[in-house]
Amino acid sequence: MILGKGQKLLFIGDSITDCDRAKPEGEGLFGALGTGYVSYVDGLLQAVYPELGIRVVNKGISGNTVRDLKARWQEDVIAQKPDWVSIMIGINDVWRQYDLPFIKEKHVYVDEYEETLRSLVMGTKPHVTGIILMTPFYIEGNEHDPMRRTMDEYGLVVKQIAEETNSIFVDTQAAFHEVLKTLYPAALAWDRVHPSVAGHMILARAFLKAIDFDWGK
Repeated sequence: MILGKGQKLLFIGDSITDCDRAKPEGEGLFGALGTGYVSYVDGLLQAVYPELGIRVVNKGISGNTVRDLKARWQEDVIAQKPDWVSIMIGINDVWRQYDLPFIKEKHVYVDEYEETLRSLVMGTKPHVTGIILMTPFYIEGNEHDPMRRTMDEYGLVVKQIAEETNSIFVDTQAAFHEVLKTLYPAALAWDRVHPSVAGHMILARAFLKAIDFDWGK
């Protein structure tokens, strides 16, 4: 596995990462990491690799866009001095274009998204061991659905930046796509955005596979 002994792994993103984590510091006992994929990743790392003592921190904030991440990046990422940073952002950047179509100032279009995310990744690379980029997703099997099509466009941006910066890439949309061959979207998320327990397990599994977690250990 790519994580080393005593390293600090920081997750940042929107509500999918947040999941009611403790504020201001999402770390520690009593559900401090929230109820989503971050807590599942932490639980499996502790259960399977206890000797590594990986420190997991959750800095997700519900409703955030990449614009919001930029505003709090110094305090919530750089100042935390993590070894690894995992970023999953873009759902609200896209969603606001569809659920609030007339409130343009809340929209983060793909050019701004790409420029901002690339800038954050490039500026952070010198300070960390590595960066993990997770695509935003929409739990909809119809690839021609307008919001799904836009989300895929943002996901391609994430993939491109991961390749450019030698970051680890997690294709969350592809992970959901496999399960959607059997399950209807509402079984995984009532609004096709906020996952059920199974949905968060899909995210955790995709993340752990990307960091070479040994499932047979």
